Amino acid sequence: MTRFARAEREALCDTFLAVGPAAPTLCGSWTTADLAVHLVVRDGRPDLMIGPRLPIVGTVAKKQLRQLKAQPWPDLVEAVRSGPPLISPTALGPVDELVNLIECFVHHEDVLRAEPGVERRVIPEAEQRALWAALERVARLMFRRAAVGVELISPTGRIVAKKATPMGSVAIEGAAGELVLAAYGRYRAADVTTRGSDEAVAALWGSKLGLG
Repeated sequence: MTRFARAEREALCDTFLAVGPAAPTLCGSWTTADLAVHLVVRDGRPDLMIGPRLPIVGTVAKKQLRQLKAQPWPDLVEAVRSGPPLISPTALGPVDELVNLIECFVHHEDVLRAEPGVERRVIPEAEQRALWAALERVARLMFRRAAVGVELISPTGRIVAKKATPMGSVAIEGAAGELVLAAYGRYRAADVTTRGSDEAVAALWGSKLGLG
């Protein structure tokens, strides 16, 4: 089984080392160091995902996050590269592919596309198919709050992510990876085209999309 999640993680870490810890990303105000900390926490420290918001342990959790971010950049990148701990189900290849392919792909593009004018990398066709399969599993969830219907169209196939609403429907076309980026809120950076009325397209991108 080809492990595209592992390949994307390796490539992301190589990009991290190339751009350094202070480079911008598409994740709001996050730098690459902030993104790396997020990935380490997601992989093996889920307690630190909610800990900072808790009244009693929040101070300790915030300190631990600061310590993670303050470590030497190569060490932090290596922590991302090593992936989930062996005791985690996501350390298993098939589970890693299921859970982390989109995560690593999207965050790699978050770094690569943060600087305008950077040449886009070519995603192999086999990985495009894997991304499309992953998108099929999550498309309805990602677009569930869209104000309009959504149809995703790629050379690989077609997904009705949401049925048409009284406001209409929008077709989004592009390569599978570009549609993944659009579904995860990176539509301004994604190479996609839309078909639908101006009002419907505006309503779509004005909707709260994704998992948040």
